[in-house]
Amino acid sequence: MDVMTYLTLPFAQHALVAGFLIALICGIIGPFVIARQMAFAVHGAAELSFTGASAGLLIAGNPVAGALIGSVVVAGAMGLLGDRSRERDSAIGVVLAAGLGLGVYLLSRYQGFASAATNILFGNIFGISWIQILILVALAVAVMVVMVVIYRPLLFASVDPELAQARGVSLKLLGIIFLIVLALSVTEAAQVVGTLLVLSLAITPAAAAQRVSRGPASTTVVSIAIAMLATEGGLILALVWSSVPPTVFISALSFASYVLARLVGPGIARRRREGLERLRNLAAALTEAA
Repeated sequence: MDVMTYLTLPFAQHALVAGFLIALICGIIGPFVIARQMAFAVHGAAELSFTGASAGLLIAGNPVAGALIGSVVVAGAMGLLGDRSRERDSAIGVVLAAGLGLGVYLLSRYQGFASAATNILFGNIFGISWIQILILVALAVAVMVVMVVIYRPLLFASVDPELAQARGVSLKLLGIIFLIVLALSVTEAAQVVGTLLVLSLAITPAAAAQRVSRGPASTTVVSIAIAMLATEGGLILALVWSSVPPTVFISALSFASYVLARLVGPGIARRRREGLERLRNLAAALTEAA
C-alpha cells in the first residue's frame, strides 16, 4: 500500500492532525523553555505524566486523562516549591524521584494489556481517536490563549527577571502558570513520542531555531516550522517504512535539524554581523556627507 492510499485512512489522518496540534504547541513553548533554562522541567513533567497516566490507566482505563490531571498537579507543586533556577531543579528532582516510584508501583498493579502500558512510554500516535483529537484541540486552544495573555511579561521575565520583578511582575505566579502550560504541552507531546522521548519535540526544535534565528518572534516561527517538519515528516516516513515506529523518525528528524542548525548557524550569524556593519558604515557616511 502506498503513502497516498494510507493518507485516505482515518488512522493516518488522525495522526497527522494530532501531530500538527502538538508540533504547534511545542514550537511555541520551546523557545521559552530554552530562555528560562527549563529543560529539566520538561524532562520532569514528561516523566511525571507517566505517573498520572499509570494512575488513570489503573483506575479508569484512561491514561490520557490521568496524565493531564497529574501533570497539572505536579506543575503546581514544582512551581510552589521553587521559583528560582536552583530551587526549581532541586524541587523537580525531589518530586520526580517520588513520582516515578509511585508510577512504577501503579503500573505493576495494572492487569490489562501490556500495549496500553508501553504506549505511555513510547506513544501510539497511529492509535489516536477523534475523542482524543478533540481533547488535543481544546488543550491547544487553551495553551495558545494563555501564552498570548502572558507573552510579554513572560518574555520580560525570561530575559531580565530582576528588572521584571522590580517593575512589578510576579515571577512566582508567572512561573507557576508557565509550568502548568508546559506540563499540558508535554502531556500532549507524549501522545506522539511517549514520555521517554518528549524532549525531541519540546526542546530540540527550539534549540535548533535559536541557532539560526534573530529575535523572539523569528525564533518561535522557526521552532514551530521545525517541530511540524519533524512530526509530520516522521509520520509520513513511518507510513512508508511501517516496520519502524514513528517515534524513531520524529526523533531523528528533530536531531538532524539541530545538527544542521549548528553547522549553518555560525555562517548566518557572521553574515548578519557583516550586514549590520555595512549599515553602520553607510549611516556614518551619510552623516558625514550631511
